[in-house]
Amino acid sequence: MRKPAASILGLAVTSALILQPSTSNAQNITDAITNGKANVDLRLRYEAVEQDNNAKDASALTLRSRLGYTTSAYEGFSATAEFEDVRVVGSQDDYSVPQTNFQTNAFSVIADPSVTELDQGFLQYANKDLKLKAGRQVLTYDNHRYVGHVGWRQDRQTFDGISATITPTKELKLNGAYLNQRNRIFAEAKDVTSKDILLNASYSLQHGTITGYGYLLEVDDSTDNSLDTFGLRFSGSTNASNTKILYTAEFATQENEAGGSTSDANYLFLEGGVVASGITAKLGYEVLSSDDSNYGFSTPLATGHKFNGWSDQFLGTPTQGLVDLTITVSGKAGGGKWLAAYHDFSADQSTSTVDDLGSELNLLYAKKFGKHYNTGVKYATYSAGDAAAGKVDTNKLWAWVGMKF
Repeated sequence: MRKPAASILGLAVTSALILQPSTSNAQNITDAITNGKANVDLRLRYEAVEQDNNAKDASALTLRSRLGYTTSAYEGFSATAEFEDVRVVGSQDDYSVPQTNFQTNAFSVIADPSVTELDQGFLQYANKDLKLKAGRQVLTYDNHRYVGHVGWRQDRQTFDGISATITPTKELKLNGAYLNQRNRIFAEAKDVTSKDILLNASYSLQHGTITGYGYLLEVDDSTDNSLDTFGLRFSGSTNASNTKILYTAEFATQENEAGGSTSDANYLFLEGGVVASGITAKLGYEVLSSDDSNYGFSTPLATGHKFNGWSDQFLGTPTQGLVDLTITVSGKAGGGKWLAAYHDFSADQSTSTVDDLGSELNLLYAKKFGKHYNTGVKYATYSAGDAAAGKVDTNKLWAWVGMKF
């Protein structure tokens, strides 16, 4: 199944590349290289974690630096190289990163390992209807629920492979990618060799965008495994007098094959909201279903921190599944933005010991200064539910300053 799909994607991209006219900015390759653009992205962040367990409270002060360069285009081609460095500042390293064997079990986890690595390195071809990238790259689709960059962590997630975006009309966008490595957020310790095929198509209507997708994931480890997800999403807004009405509906099915057995699960997301007098209020209902309490719907390439609470209790779905009822209110104040969210968690398929999965409150205030500077503070407090669920009361606090140009 995998190889024919990859061949179809490659054939479609190659055909589009041959048939579409190219654009040329630089007069020659030398001009393209010397007339490019550099970028710098710095973030200094303090994070503190308190948990009701035997681990010591954690704290970390880390600086994430990205330095990159993108050439000008020549005959539609350009190149990008970007390096990333994450390091502890002022010896503030009282935290654990078990995935990299850093002070494992000594403190609560803060998933920001020290690392210096190639963050992105790709060759791009682009014209008005086509964008094609080959190499290491940031890749995101829709709201990051299935494919994201995990940009909240200091070492963000990237992918090695080839990706294409084709826009044959103003309303229609076709995305496709073949990935042979997932560069995860733990330096190089947990990178995954893969044979992933991502397909995503969206069409803009008057009052929203409809998106269909198929994500065929496979870990390249000589075992028989697959994680295939197919779904449909509609999201948009409409105006009613002085109020904007927001709405989203999404459904997906998933089949997971591992260890000779197959599990099936579904995904459902419903959200409605209003924007009035500068305040946005939303009510969301998300279900990552369970297969007989043995398997929970999985999104291994997602920006998990963005969903199901910022304390990151549910980066992996419990085998009993997860139901998340969320109320979110946000607005602007003092030249910045604020947000408050409350999550109520429960199991999709309850057992005799697991039903209530707890609740969480999230608070945020962030502000930009001019074109290049930003700062913010963020807080998450999670109250555990059933003890058998394996979760404990958790508080997390972040404060940061950033600069980008």
